[in-house]
Amino acid sequence: MKFFVDTGDFDEIKKLNETGLVDGVTTNPSLIKQSGKDFIPLIKDICKIVDGPVSAEVAATDYETMIKEGRKLSKIADNIAVKVPLTPAGLRVCKELSDDGIMVNVTLCFSANQALLAAKAGATFISPFIGRLDDIGLNGMDLIGDIAQIYDNYGFDTQILAASIRSPSHVLLCAKIGADVATMPPKTIWQLYNHPLTDKGLDAFVKDWAATGQSIL
Repeated sequence: MKFFVDTGDFDEIKKLNETGLVDGVTTNPSLIKQSGKDFIPLIKDICKIVDGPVSAEVAATDYETMIKEGRKLSKIADNIAVKVPLTPAGLRVCKELSDDGIMVNVTLCFSANQALLAAKAGATFISPFIGRLDDIGLNGMDLIGDIAQIYDNYGFDTQILAASIRSPSHVLLCAKIGADVATMPPKTIWQLYNHPLTDKGLDAFVKDWAATGQSIL
């Protein structure tokens, strides 16, 4: 499963990218607002350091403006994935951009039927929002499973990009169900490394090695 970092914080992206374990970046208007940075320059900077897909979202909701914004965003770098909402206008933009070979991430997916439409429109990624479904008493993982089954049934190439991930347990379940990508806040990615037994074991190894008085270098 690919790991995307979901943030507009350039320093966090840079730090995680240096681990070699980040496969891409997702952003949205809310994350751009939190960053306090100008949108286009920030996306350009991210694309310079990240080799994988970088999702940049259109701001408009009507087709005419969205398609113009999408084409402008796609010219920022070869690894841009234009992000569009799962609406009739958004899927029309998705179809047009996808037909031209531009990566498209269709966002705000909350049903398997919506995901089916996105795949038919040629989306590169579909972004079902797990956490937001959990927030209203539904099981977001059921949606991931339904989409995976439908896509497998018909051989769709659209990748399932699990979004609105809140915890390491969400990541584990997505991996078991078969999501292609998990996009996470930096905090959640760092949490994946942690286990108290790892810390305990390493502490013992360090103390025992020091007691030998040896040096590898």
